[in-house]
Amino acid sequence: MKNIEKETKTADLDVLQEQPLLIEGRNAVLEAFRSGKPVDKLFVLDGCQDGPIRTIIREAKKHDVILNFVGKERLNQISGTGKHQGVIAFAAAYEYAQVEDMLALAKSRGEDPFLILLDNIEDPHNLGAIIRTANVMGAHGVIIPKRRASGLTATVAKTSAGALNYTPVAKVTNLARTIEELKEQGLWFVCADMDGEAPYKMNLTGPIGLVIGNEGEGVGRLVRERCDFLAGIPMKGEIDSLNASVAAGVLSYEILRQRLHKAGE
Repeated sequence: MKNIEKETKTADLDVLQEQPLLIEGRNAVLEAFRSGKPVDKLFVLDGCQDGPIRTIIREAKKHDVILNFVGKERLNQISGTGKHQGVIAFAAAYEYAQVEDMLALAKSRGEDPFLILLDNIEDPHNLGAIIRTANVMGAHGVIIPKRRASGLTATVAKTSAGALNYTPVAKVTNLARTIEELKEQGLWFVCADMDGEAPYKMNLTGPIGLVIGNEGEGVGRLVRERCDFLAGIPMKGEIDSLNASVAAGVLSYEILRQRLHKAGE
């Protein structure tokens, strides 16, 4: 089937470690969609095409939810009740915001927008720590992609130490396109990159988006190409990379420092 992501056994088990909120059974999953509850992923028994399942699949596509057709054994492994009826949804622990909400928040505070965009951050502990950092450093929100990214799981909420209650998180289909749209609204973008210029030599004031990738692959090419500047963190040691949440913290602090200095604080 077109545009359907086939999850491997490893991927299924990895996502379970994120402590997702499971919704099992046909009626429960269908009501979750109809009530507007945010759903990150849907697992459906491969080959099942009866009426209720087709209705659920239509709802998933309408809400642009990632679909995974898997075998019965996989569903049994994921299930917490053993009564999944061929369908399990992974629901977000918190509601997602809209990017427009973040811009409105900055405007209400009389501040230039400061957004943190995450590319390839799949570790829920990293995501939670970055959301916590975003709140402390005065960012107006965090933007994550729908694919190849951790959602707002219970682990993320716990690691954020309460920051998820105050810091909006938006989930977008295409991170590169979102950057282009935000550029039209006056934001410029700095990408964390090992080969970039030291951040304290850059002007990081004004409307800004900070783009962070994971420590292994970094920021994807298409996203990186849309950034205006590359910022590198000077390092002195035997290893040449930082944990993504640490890198986000260092660069976010420099943005905050420059903003406070400009404001005379």
